[in-house]
Amino acid sequence: MDGPSSEIEIGSSGQPTARCVMVTGPSGAGRSTAIRCLEDLGYEAIDNLPLSLIPRLIDSTVSGRPLALGIDARNREFSANGLIEIIDRFHDRHDRALEVLYLDAREDVLLRRFSETRRRHPMAPAESPDEGIAREFDLLVPIRARADILIDTSELTPHDLRAEVERWFAGREGGRLAVSVNSFSYKRGLPRGIDMVFDCRFLRNPYWDEGLRGLNGMDSQVQAYVREDPRYDPFFDKVRGLVELLLPAYAEEGKAHLSIGFGCTGGQHRSVTLTENLSQTLAEDGWQVSIRHRELERKRAEGP
Repeated sequence: MDGPSSEIEIGSSGQPTARCVMVTGPSGAGRSTAIRCLEDLGYEAIDNLPLSLIPRLIDSTVSGRPLALGIDARNREFSANGLIEIIDRFHDRHDRALEVLYLDAREDVLLRRFSETRRRHPMAPAESPDEGIAREFDLLVPIRARADILIDTSELTPHDLRAEVERWFAGREGGRLAVSVNSFSYKRGLPRGIDMVFDCRFLRNPYWDEGLRGLNGMDSQVQAYVREDPRYDPFFDKVRGLVELLLPAYAEEGKAHLSIGFGCTGGQHRSVTLTENLSQTLAEDGWQVSIRHRELERKRAEGP
């Protein structure tokens, strides 16, 4: 396969835009598989790089092959704050296009994978793997929240994971635009990297219905409740029309990824409903779509 020449874009300054993908996640979630896949797609892959060398490497990359950098929490230089500082440093630069690909998996799945391979967990070499998994989860929480693309590998084989990575990155050669639709709570602020934001706090709130409070916008009862608001259909139709107008234009300009966000008070009901419905509509229209429910993911991570 030829290298993805479209990964080098032209920024607003007229200079080439160097693309870099940081690949990280807990041990056993598939980071090495994803990096090898990106390498097969034409990326220059460098794994387990010390944090102190990353800014210099990205700065020195102006043209040629895009970079895939494996970030390992086991590295002695690793710190969540240090990595976030690097992400923030390059996020708003027009001459650099930096994305964070986070490979995740459920705790029970990671424990099973370590048990099957009889490997010791690198963050608990003298203890049980579940203790190492818990420590690494805690360490990576802030990085997971900053991810541009999150792939849960719990139910994926290595072959499935390669297909998912290719779905996100291989299509960019043909100018294919990847769309992510996100739900979030305004209480916790806007998610990082959102391109288009829609506030849906004006819609009727299922939270005030005791029978719906414990559910979320992925439940049919909640979706029906939200859609009964007479303002829902006009709002959704206008949002869909706007998005359907803009997506082809962004694709023609060579944009690789567009992130759309819906926000409500708690990020549980209205924003989730709209995220689900718009994602389904765009997928039916043939767009490459992923879904991210930030508050629901956070709630699952925190547990009961």
